Amino acid sequence: MVDKVFTGTVVLPDRMIDNGYVLVGDGKVQAVGAGPAPAGESHGGPDYLVMPGAIDGQVHSRSQLGQEDFIWSTRTAASGGVTTIVDMPYDDGCLIATAERFNTKVREAGAQARVDFALYATIDPEEGPARVDELVDAGAAAFKFSTFGTHPKRFPRITPQLLYKAFCAVGRRGLMSGIHNENDEMVRAFIAEVEASGATDYTAHGKSRPPVTEALATAEVYELGVAAGCPVHIVHCSIGRGYELSASYRAQGHDSTIEACIHYLILDEDNDVRRLGGKAKINPPLRPRREVEALWHHLAAGNVTIVSTDHVSWSEDRKTDPNMLKNASGVPSLEVLYSLLMKGLDERKLPLTHAARLLAHNPAALFRISHQKGALALGRDADITLMRRDPHRYSAAASGNCFVTWSPYEGIELPFRTVGTYVRGECVASDGKVLAEPGSGRFVRPPEWAVQAKH
Repeated sequence: MVDKVFTGTVVLPDRMIDNGYVLVGDGKVQAVGAGPAPAGESHGGPDYLVMPGAIDGQVHSRSQLGQEDFIWSTRTAASGGVTTIVDMPYDDGCLIATAERFNTKVREAGAQARVDFALYATIDPEEGPARVDELVDAGAAAFKFSTFGTHPKRFPRITPQLLYKAFCAVGRRGLMSGIHNENDEMVRAFIAEVEASGATDYTAHGKSRPPVTEALATAEVYELGVAAGCPVHIVHCSIGRGYELSASYRAQGHDSTIEACIHYLILDEDNDVRRLGGKAKINPPLRPRREVEALWHHLAAGNVTIVSTDHVSWSEDRKTDPNMLKNASGVPSLEVLYSLLMKGLDERKLPLTHAARLLAHNPAALFRISHQKGALALGRDADITLMRRDPHRYSAAASGNCFVTWSPYEGIELPFRTVGTYVRGECVASDGKVLAEPGSGRFVRPPEWAVQAKH
């Protein structure tokens, strides 16, 4: 295989290398340096940014039967510079809570994926944590639990006492537990109040899930994690208070991490939910602009562990009900994750090194796959995203790489364009055209030494 050389400004988690290069051979990074590049097939150039391929730590590829699958979610990922997705365990009609279901999903996703993928697992509340070990042995990268019951079978609530038992089982194997953080009793009470008031407009959703419902659930699960000896990760936080709690627990020596979905960094209630209605309904809700800026403050301060999408491609009819509360929650955003984060960093004059850390280095560590993924470093997979400054307006319909043609980011101006995505050194997308065929992506799992049971 001919060596490839990627040249431009190399962006690492801790520094940027001007006039830099990344040498790739046999699908791995062979060298990173500055100055004259080694011989090899040349990619990039002086005006390019050489970025690590993004790891999106929160993707729902199969949340609605007959809609998106891995063929489409990974096509969208490739077009936007995402080289690995971590898929959630709440498939429509199939809770990924047994090794048999997990292995079936690995096979089915492997036949469809165009980029690499890792998988969350979960538990069935009727069984408890009995199958945690078999799911770890099958290759789960993390476990996902919800403190709110979205659906009793597909997306069930896990009670505090059961969470504690699950945390004990997961912590013993060295993996983290990711939490959907909304207090069930409080949310249901607030929903009832909003419904009784007759409110159905764009403000109804935020009123039904006020910030205290997030903060309370966040504090509860961190305490359970401390007691159980389990790393606990908040998979989406829309309020500054959540990042304060996370930083406080880490300062006390606990493995308590937290995730900012890209929509919480870009969209707000007053402008975007007002304009988009159900197409901007997300759980937890989008908040006022002051919370958006609070999140950027925490990002700059190092209090955000990773940035993700929580990507889901609901059919348009499930996002356009005039009654805000009746719409499905979640939005598609895989194609623009990288570009949106770069936009926010650029506008606030924050170092682009944040992108390398939040989209690659930290997710790889969180999901225990940093032996293989997440860095432009010797011996790691050559997952590379080439970008350049090229202001343009985004259109999901025009790109042709998304299963749905609607997006909450339709028409947004992006200062950077993804011009090339490489997985293990192979080009999977170029100038918006996806080249990888279904089945070319690989399943990624934590190494055995990382998940050996602790006694």
